[in-house]
Amino acid sequence: MRKQVFIINGQGGVGKDTICNCAAQYFRVRNVSSITPIVEIARFAGWDGQKTLAARRLLSQLKQAFTEFNDLSFTYCLKAYQDFLNSDDEILFLHVREPEEIERLKTAIGPDCRTLLVRRSDLSARHYGNRSDDEVESYPYDLYFDNHPPLDTLPERVRNFFEKL
Repeated sequence: MRKQVFIINGQGGVGKDTICNCAAQYFRVRNVSSITPIVEIARFAGWDGQKTLAARRLLSQLKQAFTEFNDLSFTYCLKAYQDFLNSDDEILFLHVREPEEIERLKTAIGPDCRTLLVRRSDLSARHYGNRSDDEVESYPYDLYFDNHPPLDTLPERVRNFFEKL
């Protein structure tokens, strides 16, 4: 398999990490989130790691502030991409939420990068109160994965999805 980069997105709870973990059963996967450096800052400031609505809003606002300050998450993702290129991994998942950040990263990486939205119909009407979660559907993704039950067939569906690309 040639190296593939996917900017993956979806509302909280749709199973993005589960999809990545299923892919890792069949491919060499690197899984990176643009929020990781922001999470580290929030933990240092006293956040307990619980993803409540208030915490999601905090993380979203912190990410925006650091994007304006020093482009922390974007730089973090570009470094992860460079590390991926120098590895034997086959798939890089970059978790990015904000539509304008998805577009910037896709443009920076180039034609080998595709966007993927993970959806679950039973969660699509949720409102989180922060733009990172609530604006997930406002980007025209290259690919869509509908994560629906039963869970026991998910690994095989994920493998088939990525093998066809």
